[in-house]
Amino acid sequence: MSNLVDDLDGKMFKIKLLNKSSPPDSQPSSLDDAYATQNECQKSDSERNQDPPQQSNTTESVNVNTPKKKAELDGKKAAEKVLREIPDSKKMRCDLSSEFQDWMKGSKLQQESRPSRIQSLLRVEYGKSDKTCREVKTMKKLMDLSNSVCQVRINVKAAGSGFLLFDKFVLTNGHVVKHIYNESTRQLNERVTVHFSYESPDPKDPGIAVEEVAGFEYGSDGSGHMHDWALLKINADQKLPDVLLESFGFLPKIDGICIIGHPDGGVKKIDPCLLIPTENRNQVVERHRLENPDGVQPYEHRYIGNESIQSIQLVTQRFFEGVKNNEQYRQTLNYESCFYSGSSGSPVFDGHCNVVAMHSGGYVYKNVRGGSQSVIEFGYPLSIIVEHIIVQMVDKGMFDVLKQYLACNYEHQENMMANVKKLVESRNNPAVINYENWKTFFELFSQREVSVPMDTD
Repeated sequence: MSNLVDDLDGKMFKIKLLNKSSPPDSQPSSLDDAYATQNECQKSDSERNQDPPQQSNTTESVNVNTPKKKAELDGKKAAEKVLREIPDSKKMRCDLSSEFQDWMKGSKLQQESRPSRIQSLLRVEYGKSDKTCREVKTMKKLMDLSNSVCQVRINVKAAGSGFLLFDKFVLTNGHVVKHIYNESTRQLNERVTVHFSYESPDPKDPGIAVEEVAGFEYGSDGSGHMHDWALLKINADQKLPDVLLESFGFLPKIDGICIIGHPDGGVKKIDPCLLIPTENRNQVVERHRLENPDGVQPYEHRYIGNESIQSIQLVTQRFFEGVKNNEQYRQTLNYESCFYSGSSGSPVFDGHCNVVAMHSGGYVYKNVRGGSQSVIEFGYPLSIIVEHIIVQMVDKGMFDVLKQYLACNYEHQENMMANVKKLVESRNNPAVINYENWKTFFELFSQREVSVPMDTD
């Protein structure tokens, strides 16, 4: 059949309709491909145990609707359309489809097994709410005790936190001042001040100068436990806040706690948080690992105050395994807090407003988005720190410091002396024990003035 078309430049063209019932082939849509591939794969799965038929590497497929006689246009022959099939294409499509389906199934299972970010947030915050709440009278007492918390500065720059332990002695972490302290000469190489009233920015606050480092310990002992404390004697003529040794307490087994300090070098803040029981430690680590499937860039385990933090330039999942298996900090109090750098040396209070530990560090990492987080924070028990202060003062014969310590009567002082005695007796080398010094110390302890409560009828 031929029909006359419009006159184009004096030329005549004819349109040939080869087959009215079969329109020309078109490219299948992606949806058609998906269904076709799925059907082909289902057939292929049943034939995988059979040997595939031999295929030619040069198989040609010609359109069935293409006429055998080639059309001629303007005296030139149109090129014949030839389609070549990729070798083993059906098998390749089936393999790719199978892998894609397996990946989709695994992704779906992972999403179902892991709660969403919002679900996790709601679950954690709801679980914390009743335990981190404090009675008003408790918060009022903590506010009064917060007056004894200070910021430690080196050359006017924030370096950490601390608190008045007894008399004129401030306790902070050893790593806060270790880079400016000469342990052999017991001298500070830079000017150090403490600031008890830094609750709002006040550039005029001169602070109180540190006179000397009365005691210092930074490192692991023979049993592998880490110790990190510094006892600073301040030069103060003015009235000082209450000493926190009078509010001394032993570690709680399970309870909410509060930390008061100067995180990030800022003003004084308080953070109510929850303890992490030893049996739940690995669960907390695993939660952080699941929240960071692409790995993290870890920092070293302690907050370094104003020192530059040396990071491990790797994004790795091994960091979380290291946190789980770290035995060096097993005797510490573990919790989750928002107090990071600058808060080292902050007092940790239990639910009864007793000082039970000194906030000292955390397992800090940087996620793939560049944000800093910490898996677990920890504090050293105040009981262990006081024991080591006493032993060091006795060994060095610093009885002026010991007298000031003994002058501070607190509820658990008898228990502490029993623990100190056990600590001295447990030394592997009795030759290093200065028995004369210890005899003098125990005489001072027996002669101390003990306040006796009066009966009121």
